[in-house]
Amino acid sequence: MSNRRTADAELSRKLILDATERLMVDQGYASVSTRRVATEAGLKPSLVHYYYKTTDDLVIALYHRETEQMLRRLTQALGSEKPLEELWKLNMDRGRTVLAVEFLALANHRPALRAEIALHAERFRSMQAGALARVFRNLSIDADVNIPRAVTVLVAGVTRALVMEDALGISAGHEDAHGLVDWLIQRVEATREDPAPATVDAV
Repeated sequence: MSNRRTADAELSRKLILDATERLMVDQGYASVSTRRVATEAGLKPSLVHYYYKTTDDLVIALYHRETEQMLRRLTQALGSEKPLEELWKLNMDRGRTVLAVEFLALANHRPALRAEIALHAERFRSMQAGALARVFRNLSIDADVNIPRAVTVLVAGVTRALVMEDALGISAGHEDAHGLVDWLIQRVEATREDPAPATVDAV
């Protein structure tokens, strides 16, 4: 394939995936179809079919792109001087979190996507827990509780709830929740003996 054809193919795939992402974030996963994606991307439906034979192929390709972007952002956040604070900010990214929720909902109907999400979620959670171990090293609690791993679950759950409720127009208690989280983060990260950022290995 010539350089020009390669560039055209890459651009077409980008336009298709960008359109799919916009539809999922703005209208939900149920809005994703070959025709809707083609219209959103300004392309012919046949071109979408050419690059992505099935809807599964399309959403899994988008999911792979999202996980690659997330890996870069997560590595940067966890390698910072305040990994817990940066992890919270990353999870509060509305576009990313709404897309993640849509993927989870779609996975209930797409076994192939469900398998992909389970694989990457376990890897990302392990990566986060490893980096946060330095933050919680000096915090005393029941030895049977893996604090860093528990925190990764709590951060994901709370931020999804806040983002999704905000999208519905629900705001009661949100400001207080943010204030409490900020208070906790400042106190937890202040207990660190070694403020130097940890090296995060990508998985």
